[in-house]
Amino acid sequence: MKLLVQRVLSAHVEVNQQVVGQIQKGMLVFLGVEKGDTKQQAEFLANKLTNLRIFEDDAGKMNLSVKDVSGDILVVSQFTLAADISRGNRPGFDNAELPELANKMYLYFLELLKNKGITPQTGIFQTDMKVHLINDGPCTFWLSK
Repeated sequence: MKLLVQRVLSAHVEVNQQVVGQIQKGMLVFLGVEKGDTKQQAEFLANKLTNLRIFEDDAGKMNLSVKDVSGDILVVSQFTLAADISRGNRPGFDNAELPELANKMYLYFLELLKNKGITPQTGIFQTDMKVHLINDGPCTFWLSK
């Protein structure tokens, strides 16, 4: 399981020109599920994400979590994070989990965030989405387990 995390001032996702998920200050999280990913990995990453200290304190140091700043989280499924680009110029997606299993893991991850007191906004699984964001920093992190 891979997460690409961006600290944002705002972000939203559109499907067919309609906003389906929207946040203000917080984290935009692209989530990719790979074959063999486990619930334990999802639990580790949900814990890491919600406690990751990437927001600035009064001294200007990254010392606060999304919970500390009462921030929001927008989670967007993105199977392309599982791409293999080691051979040739066209990405291969053999490492990506089958859609039905990936969706179950995606939903489980969302439930974990809810259990941690954060109600995430989302895109729509397996749908063409347009993601808009204002990256704060820019500040981008790669999390995997």
